[in-house]
Amino acid sequence: MKCFERLVLVHLKNCLPPTLDPFQFAYRSNRSTEDAVSTALHSVLTHLDNNNTYARMLFVDFSSAFNSVIPSKLNTKLGDLGFNSSLRHWIMDFLTNRPQYVKSGHTCSTTITLNTGVPQGCVLSPFLYSLFTHDCRPVHGSNTIIKFADDTAVIGLISNNDDTAYREEVQHLAAWCADNNLLLNTSKTKEIIVDFRRERGSTHNPIHINGMAVERVSSFKFLGTHITEDLSWSTNTSSLVKKAHQRLFFLRTLKRHHLSSAVLMNFYRCVIESILTSSVSVWYGNCSVTDRKALQRVVKTAQRITRCPLPAIEDVQRTRCLRRARGILKDSSHPAHRLFTLLPSGRRFRSLRTRTSRLRNSFFPRAVSLLNSTPRTLNSVSLSLSPSLSPHPADPPFPSISPHTHHPPTTPPGHTHTSLIHLYYCIIVCSYSLNYL
Repeated sequence: MKCFERLVLVHLKNCLPPTLDPFQFAYRSNRSTEDAVSTALHSVLTHLDNNNTYARMLFVDFSSAFNSVIPSKLNTKLGDLGFNSSLRHWIMDFLTNRPQYVKSGHTCSTTITLNTGVPQGCVLSPFLYSLFTHDCRPVHGSNTIIKFADDTAVIGLISNNDDTAYREEVQHLAAWCADNNLLLNTSKTKEIIVDFRRERGSTHNPIHINGMAVERVSSFKFLGTHITEDLSWSTNTSSLVKKAHQRLFFLRTLKRHHLSSAVLMNFYRCVIESILTSSVSVWYGNCSVTDRKALQRVVKTAQRITRCPLPAIEDVQRTRCLRRARGILKDSSHPAHRLFTLLPSGRRFRSLRTRTSRLRNSFFPRAVSLLNSTPRTLNSVSLSLSPSLSPHPADPPFPSISPHTHHPPTTPPGHTHTSLIHLYYCIIVCSYSLNYL
């Protein structure tokens, strides 16, 4: 059944209209959690570059979101998106009249029929939920609703201490949830207020949802990244370094068992580097020197264990920034596509205007600077733009060369298959062992 669901999922994605909410970053090509967090932070940092401004970030928690989807409402929304009736009828049959029972040992409960929600663990369920919430959009231009499946953040950009639009947005979201059978969990919903003004005038009054005040916190983990009210990244970096140190134990264990350098290298890239560079393009530019040294110490420790040269975190971040920038440039539906505009010469991109180092060191301004400082990449990227944006479509492209590309050492002939088996086995063992750390 899951194989057939995957076929239906591919068909659904191909039928998506261009009017779909661009700020839903889940289950769409060329979208990731990094895009969601970067977009949210860029709107905040750009707003804070102005005088007498601050921002409020509301991280919404839903209670049993997937189990609350009403198939009939979903069917109506799919029709509004332009899906044909045959496909909608199949989805209705898939979601309704589902028998369910509980089995404990040899004892089974009575069977009940479910007609609400999307099945947990199904391939289609998360995507159907994202379509169900596609019409949850802001009603005020100063607000943004960032969504990644059921992870939702309301960004309120406030000027001159007037947060009326933000409060109305929160109440509108609560009303939308009530109309769509989604229950807001106010006790788990948190708010961060980013305010760098020296004279704040008055204290910030809390937000109320359904008569309950939302707790204000100094830090919140959104899509795997710790965001703090002062937009520093020490909390996030400390968490990543701690996880990486736990995994260094397994790298040493593999070394003691005399595994080849190729296996150790692959294990490091899959298990340790993937942790250290999680959403690295979002936060590395504004990291303190102390945080960068802590990250690099982990790399140096792994390098001593593997006895192989490993790429520095800064090099990995630079490569990923360029790769993400190229992906955004090729996708005109991406919400950040408008930030990359070519100058009339067609050889450079227009730099984003910044007043503070916080905005200047964030992802999008740095990505533009990297593209402008990489001529070969710039030419290959500019030619991938749509003809209406590319001023010189006839120019021959340069080959796309990724700087700082690291080539791991080759495995001796005859040992490739065995090394991969060892690697997969070690990753499985480590994934189970880490649950007890």
